[in-house]
Amino acid sequence: MDRFVPLLSERQECNRTRQTELQTEGSGGSSQLVSIFCGAGGLDLGFEQAGFVVPAAYDIRSSSIDSYNANRPRARSGHVADVRSLSIERIWLDGGADVFQPVGLIGGPPCQSFSGANTVDRDDDPRHSLPEQYERLVRELNSRSPLHFFAFENVVGLVGPKHIHVFEKLKKDLGRNFNLSEAIMDAQDFGIPQRRRRIIVVGFNKNIYGDLHWIPPVGTSVRTVVKDAIGDFPEPLHYERGISADDIPFHPNHWCMRPKSVKFTNGWMSVGSKNRRCFKVLSWHDPSPTVAYGNREVHVHPGQHRRLSVFEAMKLQGFPDEFVLKGTLSDQITQVSEAVPPPLAKIIADSIKNQLKI
Repeated sequence: MDRFVPLLSERQECNRTRQTELQTEGSGGSSQLVSIFCGAGGLDLGFEQAGFVVPAAYDIRSSSIDSYNANRPRARSGHVADVRSLSIERIWLDGGADVFQPVGLIGGPPCQSFSGANTVDRDDDPRHSLPEQYERLVRELNSRSPLHFFAFENVVGLVGPKHIHVFEKLKKDLGRNFNLSEAIMDAQDFGIPQRRRRIIVVGFNKNIYGDLHWIPPVGTSVRTVVKDAIGDFPEPLHYERGISADDIPFHPNHWCMRPKSVKFTNGWMSVGSKNRRCFKVLSWHDPSPTVAYGNREVHVHPGQHRRLSVFEAMKLQGFPDEFVLKGTLSDQITQVSEAVPPPLAKIIADSIKNQLKI
């Protein structure tokens, strides 16, 4: 895959051009955001669809940033960076310096270490410290130029007994300057064909909004199932060494591993089985289990003859057809697993925008 790593001066000029275009269109600084742990940009896409712009976004994985920038061709606002060493000065340079004035920070620290599926949790896991980095950047950004809000997303395991101390400390620190509200939101309650429960924390700046607190959006009565999302898709291309996106028909991400286990052919599987971690079989008539695949353990297609393609997983997440993930097959599986469903992100963004009248 092609790689593009601009020099600092090129990056600054690119973002200044982008900000000039946005201001000309009337978007201006009143809707600018900083995004950290952005991945391929599912959360960001939802906020962009709600009218926000993201001049500065960061993730440690280069393949994720390749995807982020490929789907935002007007400007390469995604940057490879370790959030633990990310400075406010760099954010301001990346965002466009004198025309940059963010109103919010969005993001969710990588959640594998807090997930209930993590059976090898260690106290020294470096990912445990990432919520502290989130709080640090909220605090430092707010000190330089007051943030109106932040939005934080993570797995519900963060509020469980094992990690509640991390969550409570995070809230205590963030609560010094922001009114906090939290909600557990399930994607399937908002018309997305997937059961995906996540903790959402939103903070409104006390100095700007007084006692105003975020009111979480209420789920809809619309129920979407697997068949609604991928029921009419053709068969994907099986992965082979040397395949490029140009070789894949229908959609550049419509590919999967070639099924090798005899379990795909010996009748061992059953539709809708959920108690087999490596072989969860989807049902056409229900939402998918959470799209979160470790070690390529992608869920099994309802036809039971193969695992889902990356594009099928993207559609279960609610990505638009024109969105394309970059990188290897493994890179793409990681990106789609870690993404926030864009439609859910838009619902959250709309609620913030409307309540703050941004």
